[in-house]
Amino acid sequence: MHRPVVRSALRFQPARPWTAQRTKASLASAADKVPNKVTEDDADTTLRYPRSVQALHLKPLKREPEYGIPSCDLQLRSFSLQPLEFFSDFALRAAYYLGLPASGPVPLPRITQRWTVPRSHFIFKKSQENFERITLRRLIQIKDGNPETVQLWLAYLRKHQYYGVGMKANMWDFSEVGAGKVMGESMNHMEEMDPAWAHIGQTESIGAAEKVEELLSSRRFKEAAGLRQRPSTTVS
Repeated sequence: MHRPVVRSALRFQPARPWTAQRTKASLASAADKVPNKVTEDDADTTLRYPRSVQALHLKPLKREPEYGIPSCDLQLRSFSLQPLEFFSDFALRAAYYLGLPASGPVPLPRITQRWTVPRSHFIFKKSQENFERITLRRLIQIKDGNPETVQLWLAYLRKHQYYGVGMKANMWDFSEVGAGKVMGESMNHMEEMDPAWAHIGQTESIGAAEKVEELLSSRRFKEAAGLRQRPSTTVS
């Protein structure tokens, strides 16, 4: 026989109404919203890095050419990608600080070379193995550059050349109209200097083999060289 279970009526109380309370920030008026003053403790006293150091984490800056006349094509080659990208970035930054408008680096087609050689000698000479070498290339072009500034830029890159990276440069030098006349004047000047160059250095030849043998058999030569027998110039 089951006994009736009597439950307390307190558990079935109705839900109380809930009212959202506004915060102090929402109760404040527009006039009360005054920005907080920065105290000395909150101020950042650390020194910032120079602009040149901060620029290392950004892309290299480039100058825009005015006329677009090519002055130099620099081709960088390497077997590894990391040194090639690093030195390309270095070359672009050096060109910017020298005032040279540079474009690139432009990826060029890879150069793939393969060799097939015997794996070993003797009984293993019939088995062969292949070797492959891939050359990566980048192109940097200088436009509207002064020839002296371009040479200074190339000299700076050669001085601080990164290991594992090769360089090949093609330069264009433009001269004024009438370059043939200037070359003719330089040739005339060189011809005028020929009489002066004739008095410098040795102009007479030593002579034939008899003259050389006579010189070697002289008494002074023997005393200087300490020779007792007469040297012979004949070939046995």
